[in-house]
Amino acid sequence: MKKGMMMVLVGLVMVLGVSLSFAAGDAGTKDEAVAMVKKAIDYIKANGQEKAFAEFSNPKGKFKDRDLYIVVYDMNMKCLAHGQKKSMVGKELIEFKDVDGKEYYKERQALMKANKTAWQQYKFMNPVTKKIAPKEMYLEKYGDLVIGCGVYKK
Repeated sequence: MKKGMMMVLVGLVMVLGVSLSFAAGDAGTKDEAVAMVKKAIDYIKANGQEKAFAEFSNPKGKFKDRDLYIVVYDMNMKCLAHGQKKSMVGKELIEFKDVDGKEYYKERQALMKANKTAWQQYKFMNPVTKKIAPKEMYLEKYGDLVIGCGVYKK
């Protein structure tokens, strides 16, 4: 009896351990966000903008990983690709604000006019939890494009 209980307990601990490690791996990291932006720039170079933007906006494509996805804007903050909300593609977003009223696209534009790379904080819907959450996005300028990938804070 004791041996049977011990086996159940060991099994339960193993399952819980796997579950906890999986939960910790559900969110992308800052390093992964930077790497995805670099990979996206390489993809644009190799395949051209049209094919790249279609791939970035594909929710089942190679640029979607858990809560990580690629976004691309021109310097006027017109959305050219969006891995989370395809409905944003083609829209001028400069006047958009987050839930706290932060004009994050205006800030993004200013950051990219002044820098080749930057990190930006604002709030946006997490695609995994479907809740508005604090987000930190890595941005990189490539020609006249702004390419980004963000991580959600817990």
